[in-house]
Amino acid sequence: MHSEPMADDAYQPTGGNEEQEDAAPLDLQDAVDERTYDDTLDEGYSPPEKPLGVTKSGTTAAEQHEGETLDERLAQEVPDVSAEPTGDGVGDTPDGDGEPVDPEAGTTRAGRLVAPDEGAHPDTTKESVATDAGIDGGAAGAEEAAVHVVEEDALPEEDGRA
Repeated sequence: MHSEPMADDAYQPTGGNEEQEDAAPLDLQDAVDERTYDDTLDEGYSPPEKPLGVTKSGTTAAEQHEGETLDERLAQEVPDVSAEPTGDGVGDTPDGDGEPVDPEAGTTRAGRLVAPDEGAHPDTTKESVATDAGIDGGAAGAEEAAVHVVEEDALPEEDGRA
């Protein structure tokens, strides 16, 4: 017959058992990049070059029993520094040319707007009526975030055009 494999035999493995064993996934202990717990213990620990906390209060038992004064505790505090500058509200972005300010948009964001019957029944009034139920625990959708509170006396006067 033919010495070439037939179509059904073309994709069958032809190697011996050793080749198939080598193709098996590696055991984690045989992996080159993985450090095991035993390797970490064998390497040991190198402490920092300068001692930490030696000059701080409370390193001895007597200091721990005596405690720190309020002035000593306040002197240890580090002020929180924001990583990025924040804008000063509507109409300004940090490192930008500013946002267009719309006097009709307002600066105070509204919470969730809920119908008086909480949406249980169909609307029977022509006008939209809702109450502010406060900001929800989750993130607001784009539509909710776009709604702002505007006081009526802050609106510009209409000039009578319709």
